[in-house]
Amino acid sequence: MKFAQSYKPNMMVGDQSYPAYQLRNLLRYLQKHQGEEVAQRLCSQIGVGIKELEHLQLIYVWQADFAMAFLQQYTQDPEIGAKVGCQYSVDDLDFLLSFFTECKTIGECLQFVVSHPERVGSFTDTLVSNEGGKLRIRWLNTGKIDPKRYSCQFQHSVCGLATVGSGLAGQPILFDKITLAEKARNADYLSSVTGAEIEFGAEFNEWTIDHRYLSLPVTYQFNQRMINKESVKQTSYIESLLELLRQTFPDCPNMEQMAIHQNISDRTLRRKISQAGTSYQKLVDQVRCQAAIGLILSEEKSIEDIAEIMGFGDVSHFRQSFKHWLGHPPGHFLRLNEKKADQS
Repeated sequence: MKFAQSYKPNMMVGDQSYPAYQLRNLLRYLQKHQGEEVAQRLCSQIGVGIKELEHLQLIYVWQADFAMAFLQQYTQDPEIGAKVGCQYSVDDLDFLLSFFTECKTIGECLQFVVSHPERVGSFTDTLVSNEGGKLRIRWLNTGKIDPKRYSCQFQHSVCGLATVGSGLAGQPILFDKITLAEKARNADYLSSVTGAEIEFGAEFNEWTIDHRYLSLPVTYQFNQRMINKESVKQTSYIESLLELLRQTFPDCPNMEQMAIHQNISDRTLRRKISQAGTSYQKLVDQVRCQAAIGLILSEEKSIEDIAEIMGFGDVSHFRQSFKHWLGHPPGHFLRLNEKKADQS
């Protein structure tokens, strides 16, 4: 299969739904390597019991994000995300199994994962492209997540994909190259699991894989009794706010205006957003940043035109805001991510 270059604004935040099996996997790792007491401590902080979790399909994004940060801080292991990601088995995937049964190749499974963040969960926006017979997935840190925590999430994702993919194909799935936007350190575990060359000090976290692995057939023998075909989506207050902000873009209302629109006080709005683990300004920035990225990567308009579309009074203000969002001014960001002729 072939992926065309595309930007995927998949980042999920706050009380949006996230697969519970990922938290179950993390807790099993904690129980095995750090003890029951530590696992219980994490559960008490995110408000869900270990036994209760066994019966859940979905949790909130903030709970999964908190759990990953807890694990990283507690272990102080820069490769802990990779180690937890490698603990998955195909049968752990709960309701996702029903979708994978319809996939004939590993590439089709991956395409489902990339295209359905609402079902598989996602901490990040991504840029997906093909270059010289290889698929590249580049993570874009539009949420301004702490780089170490972001790297932990990235490694968890990569190793989870490698482990589950190998289980589905019945043979190892190896990556060509992995780049990390952090200082050089030991990455023997990540390298051994993925088979990839690891590069540090990069502009972005990203991974690359040869198309031949995507063409491998799915050989896993699914146990029909374990396949749950239904997943009940949870109501998300944050998702409704994001949708309202997208509808009003580029004239996103301020907090006072949004509170009036919802017939609640500023204080109540701030409290509801805070309880979901985010802030109103972060939501506004997310909507504006994602819109700007889409416009820039389309290469159809100049930076000046984009600044006007975005509602900025002058282009210099837009450049400063974009650099605040992603760490690079728009022109430099485009050069780092521009399409390569005849390779897509």
